[in-house]
Parts: sequence; C-alpha cells; structure tokens
Amino acid sequence: MRAEGYATAPDYAGADLVIVNTCGFIDAAVEESLGAIGDALAENGKVVVTGCLGAKKDFIEERHPAVLAITGPQDTDGVMRAVHAHLPKPHDPFLDLVPDTGIKLTPRHYAYLKISEGCNHRCSFCIIPSMRGDLVSRPIGEVMQEAEKLARAGVKELLVISQDTSAYGVDVRYRTGFHGGKPIKTCFRQLCKSLGELGVWVRLHYVYPYPSVDAIVPLMAQGKILPYLDIPFQHASARILKLMKRPAAAEKVLARIRSWREACPDITIRSTFIVGFPGETEAEFEELLAFLQEAQLDRVGCFAYSPVEGAKANDLPDPVSEPVKEERRARFMALQAKISADKLKAKVGATLKVLIDEPGVGRSAADAPEIDGVVRFKGGTAGEFAQVRIDRSDEHDLHGRLA
Repeated sequence: MRAEGYATAPDYAGADLVIVNTCGFIDAAVEESLGAIGDALAENGKVVVTGCLGAKKDFIEERHPAVLAITGPQDTDGVMRAVHAHLPKPHDPFLDLVPDTGIKLTPRHYAYLKISEGCNHRCSFCIIPSMRGDLVSRPIGEVMQEAEKLARAGVKELLVISQDTSAYGVDVRYRTGFHGGKPIKTCFRQLCKSLGELGVWVRLHYVYPYPSVDAIVPLMAQGKILPYLDIPFQHASARILKLMKRPAAAEKVLARIRSWREACPDITIRSTFIVGFPGETEAEFEELLAFLQEAQLDRVGCFAYSPVEGAKANDLPDPVSEPVKEERRARFMALQAKISADKLKAKVGATLKVLIDEPGVGRSAADAPEIDGVVRFKGGTAGEFAQVRIDRSDEHDLHGRLA
C-alpha cells in the first residue's frame, strides 16, 4: 500500500478565488480538508468550499466562518453560481478553444469515467449514502458518448469508477437506453462489453462482488477489457462481515476467486480490508490472515478502523484499542508484502505491455495509477505503449528494459 503526497503546498496567493474540494469520509480526511480550507483562506481570502464535507455546512462555518460559499457533493451548478457571484466572469474568447472533451485533471493518456453516483448499501462503517444519496446511474448513452470522446482525444486507458460499479443500472431496472441510434441495455455487463469495443484499456474499480461480476470475467479473458478487478472484500470473518453489514462468506469468496482465475488466468485482483473493527477478536483477525494467505490477492490495501461521525459502527461494543489496530495492520501488510513480492517475482523474464506515464515509468495491465506498483525501465515516451522485458522485482514494482 502506498501513500501519495505533495512536496510543496499549493500557491493560492495568485488566484482570484480558490475552490476547495473536500472529503468527509473519515476523521483524518475531514481534518485534512479543514486544514486545506484554512490554508486557502490565509493565503488568498476568497474561498468556495464543495465536496462531501460541504454537506455539513454548519460544521464548516463554525470552523471557517469567512468562506464565501459552501456547496455539497456533485453540485457543479452551485459552485459556478458561487464563483460568478463573487468573481464576475470576464469575456474570454479563448474559452471557445476548450475541446468538447472538457478539461481533464489527469494526464492525456488516461481518464476516469464515472458511471453512477451514490450507493444503495448501508455498510455500518460508511456514511457515503448520507452524503451522496442512493444509487443514481448515468444514462448509458451519455456514458458511452463521453467514453468515445475521450478515446478520440487520445485517451488510452479508461478507469471506470463509482461508489458501486457492479450495481450500474439497478436503480433504473436495467432499462433500455440508446447509443449510436441503437437500443442498449443499462447494465454492468453491457457497459463493459460496449466499452471493450473502443480499443482502449478499460479498468474496473470499486466492483461490489455481486454474481453479475462472474459474467464480465470472460470479457477479460477475451481481451475486451483489462483482466483487473478492484473488489473491496473488507474482511473474512462471517461475524465481522455481519457487523459491517457486508454480505458474503470467506469460503464462497475463495471459490469465486478460483473460478475467476480458471476463466482468466491473467486476472489481477485488488482489494481493501479493515482491521480493528469494533469487536474484532484476535481469532477473527487470524481468520483474516488465513484468508489472505489462501486468496493470494495481487494488490491489497489495509486500513485500521477509524470511527466516522454518523456511522452505525460507532455504536458497536468492544472497540479495539489504537495500538492493537496498528499492530494488526502491520502484521497484515507484512504478510501481503511477501505475497506481493512472490507474485511479482513470478513475472521476471516475461515481456509485458506497458502504458508509459513518464519516461522510465509505466504500468502494466495489473497496475492502476496512483494505487498500485509500476514498471521501471530506461527511456520511453509518456502516453505511449511499449513492450518491457522484466529483469527483476521487489515488493511493489517491476524493473526491466524496453524490448
């Protein structure tokens, strides 16, 4: 697991106005967001706040009463109204030069494609539904139109995201939409199939382990979409999963992982887990370690449980102490580091297709940007594909040379 940071703080002083996009998921994110608001106010003085934490307007105003406006998540119109109210829009003919794909914040060669907003689940550790509401799927024709524009603009990798990607279309009962003048069903499998026809890498994130996931693994085996699944299993103990209000049992998950690997031997499975959940015993944590050893997952992130204001899990008895949480997290990651190192070592001698992020650094089909490892080599051109022969590996990355 890796953490990304900034070497220097943003320069707010030269801006006419600063928009701070916040996160309110866990306490650490709340404090970081409040700190960013304070920094922007100190350096610039004109600040508009948006994002998840914006749903708690009174809370922000209590800490930072000088902000100009506060909007909630996904309120683009509200942000623009606030900006225009405090910073009249000047005439700028150059805005006509903005491409129809919009302005991306990612490098030219990859982009995030959001397919829905909100979530129908009520996991006891999560407050996303209270901030973002229930699942609302974007029309499939609209999603495909955006994907095609990105592909035409030179994007070589689409990262499909949402709060619950595999639930796409559930809220509209998989109704028929239209794309390219033809009817198309609003569902997870059809979306994956259609995206797989664009000729770009398609990577799936935040896939809840519904049975529908089984149906898209053959598309991975056929090379239509990347053989990569990001599935948050969260735990292996049946009792802890029940307290989390998460379905599934470890033995069933293991059976499905085996079936996915049989159908698509090259599949990469990434997951996240929570240790130190209220009531978690040492025996249940050991059960999680045994699951991890058996599952042999390729990429894993682990979080020590953090209470979130408003989450039902806060009311559960027998909280785990902070030292025990961190000790369990360290043991978990030590085991996964060995698993990861062994899996990467098995790739030494292979030649992999790599998408180059910058000269000397690229990613294979098994590597999502910013959260997974990388492939290191000499040379190459950013945004292009290359073949790299792997010479050695470590716990996180592969090292090789252009083939």
